[in-house]
Amino acid sequence: MATSIGPKMKKIRRLGEDFAMAGDRATAARYVKMHRKQPPGMHGKRAGFAKLTGYGQQLREKQKARVFYHLTEKQLRGYYTVASRQKGSTDVELLVELERRLDNVIYRAGWTDSHRSARQLVSHGHWNINGRSINVPSMQVKAGDKISFASGSAALKAKLQETGKGNKPASWLKVGGEALTIEVTNLPTRDEIEVPFNEKIIVEFYSR
Repeated sequence: MATSIGPKMKKIRRLGEDFAMAGDRATAARYVKMHRKQPPGMHGKRAGFAKLTGYGQQLREKQKARVFYHLTEKQLRGYYTVASRQKGSTDVELLVELERRLDNVIYRAGWTDSHRSARQLVSHGHWNINGRSINVPSMQVKAGDKISFASGSAALKAKLQETGKGNKPASWLKVGGEALTIEVTNLPTRDEIEVPFNEKIIVEFYSR
C-alpha cells in the first residue's frame, strides 16, 4: 500500500498558516499550540514565505492536496488521469475522486479528526462496506454504499463515538451515531467539498 511519509508538521509549516488552519481538525489544533509557525529550516523566520512564480504556485497547490489527503505523487496523478477522462469539469471530477476514498469518507463522517487516523483505522480492518470487510484506504465508495464499524473493541468504538459528537458530518453522508454507520446518499457536488487548496491550479499543472 502506497503511503505519504515524512515529517508531517514540517510540511504543514512550509505550506503556511492558512493551510494549517483549514486542513485536518487534528492538524489545526496542533498548529495552534506550536511556537514555531514560520517556514521550517534555520533561515525560515528571516526568509518568510517567498513570492511564488506561476509554476511555483502550481507546485504548492499540488503539494497541499497531497498533504491533505496523504497521497504520493503517483496516486494524485492517477486520480487526475481518471478525472480527465470523465465528462464533467476535470477539476471538479478530481475532487470527487479524492472525496470518494474510504479513508476520506470516515474523516468526513466525523469519526476521526484527521485523514491519517482514518487511514489507519481502515488499514487495520475496522470498517465494512456493504457487509464486506475492507482494509484498503483508497477503496472508492459510490452512492448507496453503506459503511459500518466492524471491530469488536468497545474502547475504540466509544472513542470514535466521542470524537463524532464534536464534528459535523458532510452533507452527502448519512451518519448513525450509536452504531457508527455511514450511508453515502450521493456523491458530493463542488459546493459540498471544502478543501484548503485550489484544484483548478492543480489541473493546470498536470495538463501542461
